[in-house]
Amino acid sequence: MSAALGVVGAGAWGTALAQMLAQDGTDVLLWAREPEVVAAINAEHRNPVFLPSASLSRSIVATGNLGDLADTPTVLLVTPAQHLGRILAELPRTEECDLVLCSKGIEAGSGRLMAQVAHDAAPDCRLAVLSGPTFAHEVAAGLPTAVTLACAGGEEQWGRLSVAMARPSFRLYYSDDVTGAEIGGAVKNVLAIACGVVDGLQLGQNARAALISRGFAEMLRFGLVLGARAETLSGLSGLGDLVLTCSSTASRNYSLGKALGEGAATADVLANRSTVAEGAHTAPVLAGIAVDRGIDMPIVAGVCALLKGEAPAREVVARLLARPLRAERGD
Repeated sequence: MSAALGVVGAGAWGTALAQMLAQDGTDVLLWAREPEVVAAINAEHRNPVFLPSASLSRSIVATGNLGDLADTPTVLLVTPAQHLGRILAELPRTEECDLVLCSKGIEAGSGRLMAQVAHDAAPDCRLAVLSGPTFAHEVAAGLPTAVTLACAGGEEQWGRLSVAMARPSFRLYYSDDVTGAEIGGAVKNVLAIACGVVDGLQLGQNARAALISRGFAEMLRFGLVLGARAETLSGLSGLGDLVLTCSSTASRNYSLGKALGEGAATADVLANRSTVAEGAHTAPVLAGIAVDRGIDMPIVAGVCALLKGEAPAREVVARLLARPLRAERGD
């Protein structure tokens, strides 16, 4: 079994990416963990479990065997961030393989970004990061989308991947700042939980706009310390993704925060979900790194306290509002 492009992970985002890539008839091989998802995609050209709204191209073939992707030259990895290392350990690959990381998060326990996880698991592969403001159902429907493709291999890799992956409604922008693209995607998930809390508490649009602005300042502080570039964090994979994710219950992280703001317990909300809200896993790791590196991230710390049940939502917000007054700065 061979295809020009492979996608590992048939959740909503992986399925949407497969559909986007296959819209012009390109053969796409899509790996799914769930046998029922594999069967439905191949027989009905639908993914009723994770993306029921989309009719899928017949050039998408689903498989439950990672070995089927052994000869696929470009593979998009769309597994939950906490499982990326394990999946890569099982994925056959060659030195010529381009691995495009589409998961957003920081590995719990190690504190590694996804590119670090992938490099340690597959040091001979060529890595890139795809990140930006995207809702899966819109990408699957062919609505206009623009994202960052950050290539560790520079312009040579960009030239190859942009030809393979760009589509009329899916516009790619080049970057070589892999760290910046990853940090934007990871931090915005945590900040989206905070914005959902504001919604759940019915604190209004003014509060949400302020939180997005101050959250971006935290993202910028964190990113610059870890070596990201300010222009990357101000672009699609940083500010752009932050604005989208912090503005709609179509975001899994935002909807998690909204439920917490309405009084639900973290464990109860997560137990009733079939999809992963990456921000819940990223928040404590992110907060730990911030403390270790001396980076001021009060919103992230507040989200951690809420997720751990250390304080109710209104108390967390009250703590933020009670912080000492200070000059507004861009850092």
